[in-house]
Amino acid sequence: MLRDDLIEYSLHTHHSEDQGKKIRKKIFFVTILLTVITAAEVLLGAFIHQNSSLWPFVKWTFIVLTLFKAGYIVMIFMHLGDEKKWMRNVILIPYFIFVLYLIFIALCEALNVGGALALYGN
Repeated sequence: MLRDDLIEYSLHTHHSEDQGKKIRKKIFFVTILLTVITAAEVLLGAFIHQNSSLWPFVKWTFIVLTLFKAGYIVMIFMHLGDEKKWMRNVILIPYFIFVLYLIFIALCEALNVGGALALYGN
């Protein structure tokens, strides 16, 4: 059985060569940007060890870059960037607040566990 909606959709996918160049340019930009950010994270994790004095900087850099990548992926691949500004804010601001809250909880728990271990001598 053929679906009418798929046939109709496939008929409307034509675009000009200029639009195709613009789309390909955007795809290359997104791919290169996400690759560079991921490579930076990998290099930071590979060359700066946990016992280094720079490790807190590395952790916060990971958090910031991961939040940036997540927001950017949502904007591009979920087409949220094409929405109105208020719609983007309604979706992204609670997301970032929730993620920051989870980070806060994880850091507080880590400090409490470290304090409890030192208290009981383990």
